[in-house]
Amino acid sequence: MDMGTRMALTTSRLVELDAAALRRTVEPQTLGFSDTSELLHEPLPWIGQERAKQAAEFGMGMTEPDYNLFVLGDVGSGRTTLLSQMMHAHAQKCPVPPDLCYLHNFEEPERPRALHLKAGQGRVLRQAMQQLAKRLQAEVPKRLGQDDFKAESKRIEASYKTEEDRGYLALSAYAEAHRFSLMCDQGHMVFTLKDEQGEPVTAGKALAMSREQRAEIDLAEASLREEISRYLEKMRAMERVKNEGLSALRRQTLKPMLDHELQLIRSALNQPVQDMVKLNAFLEQIQTSVLENVALLEPGEEEMVRLEALDAVLSLFRVNLVVDNHALQGAPVIREDNPLFRMLFGSIEYGSDNGELVTDFSRIRAGSLLKAHGGFLMLHLRDLLADPHVWEKLRRFMRNGRLQIEEPGMMHAPMAAMSLEPEAVNVHVKVVLIASGDEYYAVQEADPEFVRRFRCKVDFAESFVATPESAHATAIFVGHTCRKMNLPHFSAAAVAALIEETHREADDQNRQSAIFALAEALVIESAALARQGGRQRVDTSDVHAARQARVHRHNYPEQRLQETLMEGERLLGVSGERVAQINGLTVVDLGDYRFGFPVKVTACTYAGEEGLLNIEREVEMSGPIHDKGVLILHSYLSSLFAHIAPLAMNAAVVFEQEYSGVEGDSASCAEFYALLSSLSGLPLRQGIAVTGAVNQHGELLPVGGINEKIEGYFRSCESLGLDGQQGVLMPSRNRRHLMLDERVVKAVAEGRFHIHMADTAGEGLVLLTGVCFGTLGVAGYEPDSVLGRAQKTLLRFRHACEHLGNKPPVTPTHMRHLKHTVFR
Repeated sequence: MDMGTRMALTTSRLVELDAAALRRTVEPQTLGFSDTSELLHEPLPWIGQERAKQAAEFGMGMTEPDYNLFVLGDVGSGRTTLLSQMMHAHAQKCPVPPDLCYLHNFEEPERPRALHLKAGQGRVLRQAMQQLAKRLQAEVPKRLGQDDFKAESKRIEASYKTEEDRGYLALSAYAEAHRFSLMCDQGHMVFTLKDEQGEPVTAGKALAMSREQRAEIDLAEASLREEISRYLEKMRAMERVKNEGLSALRRQTLKPMLDHELQLIRSALNQPVQDMVKLNAFLEQIQTSVLENVALLEPGEEEMVRLEALDAVLSLFRVNLVVDNHALQGAPVIREDNPLFRMLFGSIEYGSDNGELVTDFSRIRAGSLLKAHGGFLMLHLRDLLADPHVWEKLRRFMRNGRLQIEEPGMMHAPMAAMSLEPEAVNVHVKVVLIASGDEYYAVQEADPEFVRRFRCKVDFAESFVATPESAHATAIFVGHTCRKMNLPHFSAAAVAALIEETHREADDQNRQSAIFALAEALVIESAALARQGGRQRVDTSDVHAARQARVHRHNYPEQRLQETLMEGERLLGVSGERVAQINGLTVVDLGDYRFGFPVKVTACTYAGEEGLLNIEREVEMSGPIHDKGVLILHSYLSSLFAHIAPLAMNAAVVFEQEYSGVEGDSASCAEFYALLSSLSGLPLRQGIAVTGAVNQHGELLPVGGINEKIEGYFRSCESLGLDGQQGVLMPSRNRRHLMLDERVVKAVAEGRFHIHMADTAGEGLVLLTGVCFGTLGVAGYEPDSVLGRAQKTLLRFRHACEHLGNKPPVTPTHMRHLKHTVFR
């Protein structure tokens, strides 16, 4: 039958695929456009993420507490970009949240007060308070310099002076009557004893006095001191009256002006203030402070000291606008990519003053949470988990919805520091937390209370079913990417090649990969090659060249392994037949690049009691999945020959020249074939490499990395020489996963390479040996079948053990297996 027209050639249930079945091809004419510039008018859809979109829409629309969004998805799935777009779209429909200011607390300076104002009013209040400080410095001296104020002030002071002089005269008369002279020196009363002639009594005269005279003088001095005390107390009381009178005069003079100025501030806030009670209390405290510090507003002798003190007082009138929403159109949308403690929760700045750290309300700074109040905040879980302090404070915030700005590092400050405790505020924000699936489930297990605050789970798929609609959406994505990055647009054929690449990334003919970051990178690189070639539009050749260039940048390890085959360092036969030897297929995953590479699997069997030896497990070079595959293989092998149990066999299977360890069970079928070949003595075709996992019933199970495995073996055969007989045997359940390279497809179409599929291990063995697998009858398996020959060998092993006087064990005491690189 002609290779180009047939779909499959079957031998029993064994299928050989033709070239058309090896990859999905997208026809450019089915896309409905000539190039992507025709699609720019269409909005960018959520390609293949309908479930995630519905969940996100639900979460965005919920206003009740705890309906935050926990977004799960792989890096490059568009989770951040798409959620950002949705956040901005919903934010446009939301009201603008209020501004947030912090004000000086005149009663408790260490506890600044928070004030919410309608959006834009924070700036108005801040400007108004700045203007108030300027007007006070200009207007107060003018008001206090008016004639009526000066006249009344002089009257009050003159009244006080009159009373002071009258009292002083009376006190002086009292002193003279008791032979003392009295004088006032810089506010202190100084008196001196006089003799009968009116002269001051010297020390000599005082010593010459009699005891009675000195006693009389002491009594007079005590009486004078009491009189002086009564005078000073009276003057202090009169001074208080004078000061109260002057203060009342200042209040009477300045209060109308202050009332007018403060009313101007209230009028400037032309909309109702959310925290009007707090604002009024603050303005009243400002008025009181101004009246208490009027003296600082009047020029004096020590001008530098006065100005410094005045600046300290006026600084308390300022407004610290920590959140300014005047320019917003809708709710805020913040994406915090650097969630340090101070960036997320806010901070309090400190300065040094004479060896002490000082701060005040004006040094309070808002973080992303405060700025996102009334809107949306996007965070990445991995960033939060990197800092335990950030994680713990976020947990508390999510629990109570109140945010207390603090500076946690101050407790470890190298010098004394004053404390500040700003008023805590309620914050209403929709948190969108980005994470991988593994991170989500780890947090769910470790901290279920935190996850309970994220009741909306948005799960991004890693792939989606390919449809004409998804192909059109992919083309729209390409067009929007070209416009965003100013790249030349793609032809329909180039888009078709990109869509085929998304199938390859998904390893599925029926599904496309949802990791569009990879497609975006290919778009950029293809466009760069088109520009280098002077083309105005990207074509298929550019896409293929970009993909090959990417492979070339990453495939040096693969190249070196292939060179070891050509140089004869690694042993691999791809022609002829050999007993107990077969080529298995592996995948090496380097993280940024995967490739397939063949490995020789060999087996050895002989009479004994140890059973199947898993060498990798013995030397701790195999993973749990690989060990499980060996156990399943042993179970299947034992079930095939259960009618002649117990078995008397020693067996070992080895991945030759593999020293880096192995994980996965996709080599269990190749191991099974090598064992049966050893037991039956039948040679296996070396040109057919095998991949597939086998279950306990002999069915072949699908494996991962099928394309890399086939292409890797094809390259090895090319290097060692294609003879038209080589190929790969794989599970039929992997058929939909084929998206092979064009070179492999071409070789299959020309009959130089072959892809075979089987449902069971027995069907594959027919291809490899040319002998039927065998059917169990009353007398066992047919003598000429594979299982019949193996049965004969096992019986011979038993007789050998019995002849030596050893009874074979019912079950093997050990199971081992040698290992290889990554299988899936």
